[in-house]
Amino acid sequence: MSRALGWPAALLALTTVVQASASAQKTGTPGSVGPTAQPNGPSPTFADIDYAPPDPATSKGHKLDLYLPAGARAPMPVVIWTAGSAWMSDMGKGRAEVIAAQLLPLGYAVAGVSIRSSAQVKFPGQLHDIKAAIRWLRANAATYHLDPDHIGLIGDSSGGWTTAMAALTGDASDLEGSVGVKDGSSRIQAAVAFYPPTDFLTMDAWALRKCGPPSSGTPGLAAGFCHDDEGSPESRLVGCAIQTCPEQVHAADPTRYITAGDPPLMILHGDSDPLVPHNQGERLYMALNKACANAVFISLPKAGHGPVVGFLTDDALREAATMRSTSATGCTITNPIPYRPTWKTVTDFFDRYLRP
Repeated sequence: MSRALGWPAALLALTTVVQASASAQKTGTPGSVGPTAQPNGPSPTFADIDYAPPDPATSKGHKLDLYLPAGARAPMPVVIWTAGSAWMSDMGKGRAEVIAAQLLPLGYAVAGVSIRSSAQVKFPGQLHDIKAAIRWLRANAATYHLDPDHIGLIGDSSGGWTTAMAALTGDASDLEGSVGVKDGSSRIQAAVAFYPPTDFLTMDAWALRKCGPPSSGTPGLAAGFCHDDEGSPESRLVGCAIQTCPEQVHAADPTRYITAGDPPLMILHGDSDPLVPHNQGERLYMALNKACANAVFISLPKAGHGPVVGFLTDDALREAATMRSTSATGCTITNPIPYRPTWKTVTDFFDRYLRP
């Protein structure tokens, strides 16, 4: 939900990139603009591509930034990043450079994708947006040397919810929407969700402390606010005070859509999270576990609501962390074991499922 802060400056540094093109491809159809970097040259970045027409006209929620490895020409697996903001921002592509810094040297392309805010569209509009971006990347795969058959997704908080929803609804034709490119599949092949909200109706019950009125000036963002309030991020997303419209809220629960064909999903959640209770990520894992899906759950007792980089680099946040997993092969279950997550945890997961 709230955008995580405190990203170490060192991890924001990328290999020198060239703004090879700032031109947007309009109307969400394949265009002619492509990578211009020479072999062994600097990594090209394509900024502010329109994967669908803006809606409303002032929205930035249908834009993506595309980062490519230097000199790459063979089809590359793609990892999409979309950041959390309590669904209050249309700038989800922000901080994709941090993910790109880790994945580009390993031969991945990275797409930072923005989706519309809850002030611009109500659910399921945000899901329609991320699916449109996935279809756009597939439609333009040849132009940018992408592998359309190996696409992953990663996000935090409300972006983690977006990640889980997209991962688990790839076969739900009624949730494709009509945004941008209409043809092609929105299925992805692997997903990593950091501290995702899942069952909005139980968030107050599982909160670390009793909720109270939101702080003045920033309704819905202070730790301790009530998720059930009509002005909460969850209520704004679905367009009603969540306890008054349980069916609409149920439709936004990713566990509702779990099927046998879902891609592998890794979930990381802090047990000290004051905004999205630890139970939210754990219940998603347990639902996948019961369905014998490929799933991993990493629990960090000392971690709060992010930041993503801290989950993977900060020893204080990673203290006493555990990992458990379920395999679809024989429905094999690994009980919690001590585990210290790192960037390699994420990259190895993508390597396993996104390499041809």
